[in-house]
Amino acid sequence: MIKLAAKTSRALRIGKGASFLIPKQPLISCAEAAALPFTRQISSKNGFFAANPVAVEMINYATALARDQKTEDSYARGLLILDQCESAQNDDYSKGLVELARSTLLFERGSNEAAIERLRNIQNLSLPLIAVKVAAAEALAGIYLECDRANAASVAVDLTLQLLETIRLEIIEGSGFGVLETRMKAVKGLIELINGNLHSGNASLSLGEYLHGLRRYSTAKELYQKVLQKTSEIKDFSDPNNLGACNMTSEEVAIAATCALGQLEAHIGNFNDAEEILTVALKKMEDRWGPSHPKVGIILTCIALMYQLKATRERSSSLLVQEGLFRRAIELLKAPSLEVDGASENVLRRDIIALARGGYAETLCVQQPRKAEGERLKKWAESAWRNRWMSLGEALELAESCPKVPVIDTRICRVL
Repeated sequence: MIKLAAKTSRALRIGKGASFLIPKQPLISCAEAAALPFTRQISSKNGFFAANPVAVEMINYATALARDQKTEDSYARGLLILDQCESAQNDDYSKGLVELARSTLLFERGSNEAAIERLRNIQNLSLPLIAVKVAAAEALAGIYLECDRANAASVAVDLTLQLLETIRLEIIEGSGFGVLETRMKAVKGLIELINGNLHSGNASLSLGEYLHGLRRYSTAKELYQKVLQKTSEIKDFSDPNNLGACNMTSEEVAIAATCALGQLEAHIGNFNDAEEILTVALKKMEDRWGPSHPKVGIILTCIALMYQLKATRERSSSLLVQEGLFRRAIELLKAPSLEVDGASENVLRRDIIALARGGYAETLCVQQPRKAEGERLKKWAESAWRNRWMSLGEALELAESCPKVPVIDTRICRVL
C-alpha cells in the first residue's frame, strides 16, 4: 500500500517500558519496618513498604503469558494466575499491585467496565503507599476519557487530589509527594483540554499536547522528547512514583509521545522526520496490541493526515496513498456504517473516526465519479465531530492562519 520509512528512526530510540512498575527489592526488612513508627508514605524509597517478591514474579509471569498470544484464552490464563496470586497475599500493597496488573489485562482484553471495577477496588483498600492509589486514579481517568466520560474522569481525579491535600502534612519531606500531585494535576489538565477549557491553569499549560495544539512547537517538542527520555530510562521498576496501569502505562505514554512528536514534525513541515517517527509509533503500536487493533488505525490516520498535509503544502498528489491509508484506518477503527447516527454516544473513538472519514471524503470529492460518495462520508463525519477546539474543516485544512492544530492522543483515542 505504501512504502514507509525504515522501521527504526535514526533520530529516535525508544525503550519498551513496562506496564506495571513494581518495586523489586525492599530497602529494609518487614520486621524492621514493623518496628518503625507509622507515617503515611508516598514512596518505598524511605524503606517502609515493598511488594512480596513472589507476588512480583507471579504478576510478571501472568502478564507475559497473557500477552504472548494476545488471545481471549491467553488473557484468561493470565487473569487466573493473578486471582491465585491475590489470594496468597496478606498485605494491601501487594494486593494493590495485583489489582493494577489485573485491571491492565482486562483493559487490554477490551473489558473496560471490569477494569474500572478493579481500579475502584484499589480506592477502597487501606493502602499506606499512596502511589498505588494515584496510579489507579490516573488509569481510571484514562479509561473514562477513552469512553467519552469526562465527568466521571474528573470526579476520580478530584477525589485523589482531595486525598493528597488531606495527607499533605503527614508526608515525609522528599518522599515523592510532588511527583504524584503533578501527575494528578496533569490528568486534570488533560480533562480540561478535552472539555475545551483552554485557560484552565498551570496543569493544562504543562501538557505538551496543549502547547502543540496552540502551535508552540519548540516547547512542545522539547516536552515530548523529555517524556521519551524519561520512559526509556525506566528499567528496574524501583520507584513507585512511576506506577501505571491500563492506558496510562509507560508503554502507552511512550507510544503517545512518539505519535505526538511525529504529528508535530508534520505540522512544521518536516515530513521526512514525521514519516520516520510515525513509522516507529506504528511499529510500537503493532507490537503492543497486534496489527489489527483499532489503535493501529489511529496511527494510520496520523500517517494519512501527514501525507494529505504534505500534498497540500508541496502541491503534489498522493491520492492513492492517502485513500489506501484512510480506508485501512477506518476498517481497523471499526467504524460503524453510515446509517448509524454519527452523533451517537455508542460510537467508540468517534472523533478519530470522524477525522479519518473526513480525510477520506476529501480524497474522494476531488474525483468526479466518486464525489457523491465523498459528500456522504463528509456529512457523516461532520455530524460525528465533537472537538471543542475547532471544526472538522479546520482540523483537516490546517491553514496557517488558524491559531490551533489538532493533536491525536493515542492513550485515550481522542483528538485534542
